[in-house]
Amino acid sequence: QVQLVESGGGLVQAGGSLILSCVASERTFSAYTMGWFRQAPGKEREFVAAISWSGRTTNYADSLKGRFTISRDNAKNTVFLQMNSLKPEDTAVYSCAAPLETYYFSIQSGEYAYWGQGTQVTVSS
Repeated sequence: QVQLVESGGGLVQAGGSLILSCVASERTFSAYTMGWFRQAPGKEREFVAAISWSGRTTNYADSLKGRFTISRDNAKNTVFLQMNSLKPEDTAVYSCAAPLETYYFSIQSGEYAYWGQGTQVTVSS
């Protein structure tokens, strides 16, 4: 069972930046793809970014490319999401997640089995 805890959310003005962190309890963290997803009020959960177990492969939602960067530190069991040039429409609960299988890359939320509790990001205009 992989337990995930996010931090770093908060209130920021449009144009500002935030760094989200997600720490995993699993000692085999380095074997898992990690993903970030977000859900705004009244909307479905959407994919934000994913990074492979080695960090060599990343994937982003097309609308977020160039503003968001996903990275990981396997020595610290942590995945990060750097968010720049934030917009009010980025307001959402951001959650990190890991798929059921190790060494498996996916951007589909349905293939992610382990989820953190989420952290709220609010961008004011």
